[in-house]
Amino acid sequence: MRDKIEQAVKRSKADYTEIRIEDKETCRVAFRGRELETANANIDKGGMVRCLIRNKGWGVATFNDLDDLAAVVDQAYQCARVGSVPEPIELAPVEPVESMTTAVMGRDFRDIPLSEKKALAERYNQILLGHSDRIVDTQSIYSDVFTHLTLANSEGTYIEQDKPSVVIGAFATARDGDNVQRANEIFSSTWGYEYVLDKDELARNAAARAVELLGARPVQAGQYPIVIDQLLAGVFIHEAFGHLSEADFVYENPKAREMMTLGRRFGQGILNVYDDGSIPNLRGTTLYDDEGAPARRNWLIRDGVLVGRLHSRQTAAKMGETASGNARAVSYRFAPIVRMTNTAIDNGTATFENMIKDIKLGIYACDAYGGETQLENFSFSSGYAYMIRDGKIAEMVKDVILAGNLFTTLGNIDMIGDDFKWLNTGGGCGKAGQFPLPVGMGAPHIRIQNVVIGGQ
Repeated sequence: MRDKIEQAVKRSKADYTEIRIEDKETCRVAFRGRELETANANIDKGGMVRCLIRNKGWGVATFNDLDDLAAVVDQAYQCARVGSVPEPIELAPVEPVESMTTAVMGRDFRDIPLSEKKALAERYNQILLGHSDRIVDTQSIYSDVFTHLTLANSEGTYIEQDKPSVVIGAFATARDGDNVQRANEIFSSTWGYEYVLDKDELARNAAARAVELLGARPVQAGQYPIVIDQLLAGVFIHEAFGHLSEADFVYENPKAREMMTLGRRFGQGILNVYDDGSIPNLRGTTLYDDEGAPARRNWLIRDGVLVGRLHSRQTAAKMGETASGNARAVSYRFAPIVRMTNTAIDNGTATFENMIKDIKLGIYACDAYGGETQLENFSFSSGYAYMIRDGKIAEMVKDVILAGNLFTTLGNIDMIGDDFKWLNTGGGCGKAGQFPLPVGMGAPHIRIQNVVIGGQ
């Protein structure tokens, strides 16, 4: 197969040619309420050819039959020939590489019968259902994905890499009259099937929190000092800041270019933010991106100052910077665009006790339950929260919505915890119709002053 791929690339008449092939095996089991909603396994294989004629543009062709790759390459070339661009397209240089890596797992989930995966999801669902008579709806999900990726280009790069992922999710809905509350717990791993076994506590926590939220009072709207947990901090930095760091968005949006000027101070000296696809065994890890650029640590904020952004080869060339290893596609049906990998707020030095001890009245917000961003403005709902009273965690509250301006909020971060962790959640990121792309998020607890909280 390698010879066939490399021969097809060599025959191309384009200035640059790339072939990306994906072999994917997926399995999903889902219970809703007491009913089995889904139990399926699928195999998908296909690829994409991209040809670049610098003064014409890109031509793209997708395929599922690998028998005549040369014809698909020519099809992509012919598409490029009819293009038109205002200026020649350049690609930032990337050293050609030859790499073939395989995933290391304990119990390979591909070897586990579907009946066993169904039984696992059913067990977690029974825990949800059996927790309380106030649990009125549940969803228990098991899913796994194993992807083998092959990439070859006309510069001499040839890469093969595996990407495994297994996820379980427990979702509970509790009701007391008109009061309806929801909670969930999700866990993912790249290590193997055994890592989603014995997660009964995860299901119990989801059900217990949904019931507990029935008794929580709505938060009083206002402005508070707020401490947010690792999960909410990770989602915040991904959604509110990470997307603004993606160079295709910055380049194409004049207001974003003005906001995201390198050297601009975004926060106090304690704030450091990075994106790193090279860390082993995280959800967003990719040794090489979908253009063959190696993953690396890209510092975005250092000591409170904006120092970097995320690039594809094309955006890096446009902005006179270096390809960062962030050109990613959700599948072979899409061309790579600039995406995050594993994005994090770096660890700090504050203990959780010191973060709350001098707060007379504040909020401890946990988990993320949806949100939206518009340029520098954001709004996030926490999954659940507690009041902080006289330096102590007090009663649970609900309907906590954080809103504000990103740059003001980053500047108001005055303490960063010493309890960093990567989040083993199984969600994905969406952009330009490509969803769900596996990404990683990490953070410690952080404290922010003067946060506007929507509520009652």
